[in-house]
Amino acid sequence: MRTWVVIASTDRAESVRRTLRTRGLLRKDLRATRSGKEVAFPVRSAPQPSLEETRIEEREVAGQSRPARTYRELLHLPPNQQALLPRAFDVLGELVLVRLPPELRPHATEIGAALLAFVPGARRVGWDSGVHGEARLRGLTPLAGSGPWRTLHRENGLEFLVDPEVAYFSPRLAREHARVSAQVGRGETVWDLCCGIGPFTLTIARRGVASRLLAVDANPAAIALLRENAMRLGVAARIEVRNESLDKFLPAAGSVDRVILNLPHEGIKYLPSVSAAVASGGTVHYYEVTPRTDHSMRGTALVGQLASPTEWTCVEARRVHPYSPQADVMAFTFHRR
Repeated sequence: MRTWVVIASTDRAESVRRTLRTRGLLRKDLRATRSGKEVAFPVRSAPQPSLEETRIEEREVAGQSRPARTYRELLHLPPNQQALLPRAFDVLGELVLVRLPPELRPHATEIGAALLAFVPGARRVGWDSGVHGEARLRGLTPLAGSGPWRTLHRENGLEFLVDPEVAYFSPRLAREHARVSAQVGRGETVWDLCCGIGPFTLTIARRGVASRLLAVDANPAAIALLRENAMRLGVAARIEVRNESLDKFLPAAGSVDRVILNLPHEGIKYLPSVSAAVASGGTVHYYEVTPRTDHSMRGTALVGQLASPTEWTCVEARRVHPYSPQADVMAFTFHRR
């Protein structure tokens, strides 16, 4: 790799190394090399002002001192900004999506390049500004790489198309998709409400035990991807699909054994009508963003929002993944006696 190096005499090498590291210029991904009485330190850019008794050259530097353990090691930011780098990011097929604080905006391109280099098979990196609007679309800003946002994603032994620019999908729910699917009993009727591209539906359909499996979403792009994936996976005949809002669907929906309601910010307003449609012995899987201070009592409080609350029990409340420093996405399972 061709890069700038700062060259110092061996007696000054340690002092120069500390100064370069403090300024955030020292490249940790490349090895310093010694030749005779001189040491060459790979740097991100030329020091300004230059260091006394050193010179700078552009050289070909071979190999890394060791493989980077995190993408953070590939970045050379001032210490106060290095501390702001997020530790987590989402991988969707060939895409890497990361949420960055505003303070890191000037370094967004560098961060994107580091993630592109660090994640195996990555093709494009985007700044994810969160899910917005009724269709729950991510705000995406390209940072590095190229090609479309549409990609092939793999989870739980399934392979399906996702496009985070036009339809909701979260790779952080992979375990939930498998967990809920495993609970579906033979002959059950199941509704997947606000289904997005349908990972719950597709995972359940693969098992082939539900007598009726209905997926509902108001976003036509999400429904189109669900239909395409169902055809690719050979399960289209097991799935009914509705492209309509819950306000339109629920009043005439009939009765059901099991409901999945994954609408973390607005789902609570539909809980009464959703639970009213669930037959005796039925189940609701409900997801919401819950403040950490409310974890212990939230399940009991939500039972009070259900139709005929005395007939319901919260049988499980589980943390799915962090949402913010103060809140988590939680999964609640309610059973109707």
